[in-house]
Amino acid sequence: MEKDLNKIREDIDSLDNQLLELFNKRMRLVQKVGKIKHKEKSAIYRPERERDILERLYKINSETEGVLRKDGIDALYLEIFSVARNLERSEKIAYLGPEGSFTHLVAESRFGAISDYLSLNAIQDVVQAVENSQAKFGVIPIENSGNGVVGETFDMLEKTKLKIIAEVYISVHHSFVSSCSDIKNIKRIYSKDIAFKQCDKFLKAYNLNSVDLIPVESTAKAAYLSSNDPDSGAICSSIASKLYNIPILFQNIEDSDKNKTRFIILSDFEMGKAKNSKTSIIVKFDDEDEAGVLYNFLKGFRDNQISMSRIQSRPTRDRQFKYSFFIDFKGDIRDDKIQKIVQPYKNNITWLGTYLEDS
Repeated sequence: MEKDLNKIREDIDSLDNQLLELFNKRMRLVQKVGKIKHKEKSAIYRPERERDILERLYKINSETEGVLRKDGIDALYLEIFSVARNLERSEKIAYLGPEGSFTHLVAESRFGAISDYLSLNAIQDVVQAVENSQAKFGVIPIENSGNGVVGETFDMLEKTKLKIIAEVYISVHHSFVSSCSDIKNIKRIYSKDIAFKQCDKFLKAYNLNSVDLIPVESTAKAAYLSSNDPDSGAICSSIASKLYNIPILFQNIEDSDKNKTRFIILSDFEMGKAKNSKTSIIVKFDDEDEAGVLYNFLKGFRDNQISMSRIQSRPTRDRQFKYSFFIDFKGDIRDDKIQKIVQPYKNNITWLGTYLEDS
């Protein structure tokens, strides 16, 4: 048995040697690509190209009956992509912090563990960091399945010239953590305001809704504060509990197991054309009091069978009692078919970006 095990390990070692040689060959080609991109001043991060590679690998894996699942291929290759991008050109990623927040997890899921990250305290700070070239990319939340839109994100999208180049949906699972030996002795709980709402049933079930609920900037900060406060608890991610070494008492305490949050990645370039794309726009009508103005605009999408995934109205900052409309639709605004719809309203539309629809 030991002899068989040693032989298998030797085979694995041999394969690892081959893989290292192939990885280095790949990275040398990546360096050549980086030189061309540097000369052309084009973007290093191309999510549409990465998606094409992954789709091709899924297909090969399925046809050859490979043992890897899609999430396994993702885990391997997203890290390879990250190493490759850093070889081409190291670029900083700003995110709504602190370290261990859900936004941090999203950033690492797309840019890998070795990238250079900038943790910031507010959504406005993240957007301004990219605008001022302190970072190349910004990762921020935009909406939650149970609690709706993130108002500050929409306010910033109205002002910025940055473009959405990617979206990411993640399932949000909360843990209840505390250093307190008896849950009955907990006097206060830290978390983000939205997390308290998402875990309302748990708080009521354990009579924790009667203690002081202290809202803070993020669930990660909540874990940090609770780790230094023995009479407290926190609602946070399991990653934050490990980061700040505070015990998990209960896991998956959110009211809904379908709780998802949508994040967007902003940058100063436009994503190239790709299949399965999605577009976000803001529409402001000069004559919005005119009967049927919104209907007439939306009718063009219906008549051309363009699916809309969201339409959200928000009060405008520059005009009292007037509204702007945030719209997501399937397709690329640069396509001729969609241009015919939006062209008559070109002065009323702000294009926020076209990007790959996250599946």
